[in-house]
Amino acid sequence: MSRGANQKFKIYRLAQIMLERTDEEHYLTMPEIIAALKEYDIPADRKSLYADLKDLEILGIEVEGAQIGHRYRYHVLNHPFELPELKLLVDAIQSSKFITERKSNALIKKLEKLVSKYDAMKLQRQVYVSGRIKTMNESIYYTVDAIHNAIAQNKKIRFQYFQWNVKKEMELRHGGAYYHISPWGLSWDDENYYLIGYDSDAEQIRHYRVDKMLRIQMSKEDREGREHFKKLDMADYARKSFGMFRGEEQQVKLLVNNRMAGVIIDRFGKEVMMIPADADHFRVSVEVHVSPQFLSWIISLGDDVKIIGPEDVVERMREEIRRLSRQYGE
Repeated sequence: MSRGANQKFKIYRLAQIMLERTDEEHYLTMPEIIAALKEYDIPADRKSLYADLKDLEILGIEVEGAQIGHRYRYHVLNHPFELPELKLLVDAIQSSKFITERKSNALIKKLEKLVSKYDAMKLQRQVYVSGRIKTMNESIYYTVDAIHNAIAQNKKIRFQYFQWNVKKEMELRHGGAYYHISPWGLSWDDENYYLIGYDSDAEQIRHYRVDKMLRIQMSKEDREGREHFKKLDMADYARKSFGMFRGEEQQVKLLVNNRMAGVIIDRFGKEVMMIPADADHFRVSVEVHVSPQFLSWIISLGDDVKIIGPEDVVERMREEIRRLSRQYGE
């Protein structure tokens, strides 16, 4: 190895040592740094290390030296991520149904390398992946990558779609026939990842659970449906769909108890107009996809929320109540 290559390797290992073994509360003395480099068979002396520690700034790693007692001790000031930031990322990985348990653990291990080993131990204490509901489809990462590539190249994709049967086996939908879809975006809703695309045969915008897609291939055909997606707000689409179940989009009027204001704002945003109806209630008009899941959401809110229009949606709710009464009645 040439002298230049040796120096690059030394700087790389020095950066690794400082990032892994120091933080705001943990320091290394110069003899400890020399001993750590020796573990990698890299000789070093004080004089060269002073310059090497300064060179780490070129890599964006700022090292501070402070005299404690009779010795100077050194530590990294700026890890790529702060511990609270990584805790948020770990929480997101843990709660994501579309990331398998094995991959969740692997990703969290990689995140641990972005902080010192001391902070990594704090991250490990909050890891509770085992036993959570997780997908069993390990190919999801390649599926997401393939979708992004198709969007970037303006191409359609082909894939098979499955559901679970009572034997807990994968069962291909449509008899195993391939879906041919123009991908336009990805949405994360209710801890699941969805492809939002255009089905040219049905002439409709549709969505698909990414973890239920198999054998994805990029098509040679250019995407279609651009005119539909020009006027589609992805965030608005997800907000109007309950659990990403589609129904006819309608303006629905609700009578809501004042104590449920937070629930309405959480679901529809702070821009929603809440008009006082009486001392205890307000009226609100929202755009939603009227689906069985939307009706179930209304039922779950009990006496505090009531659909008051339009009449066809009120009638759908009455029919849903009758159905439940038949199902659970004596």
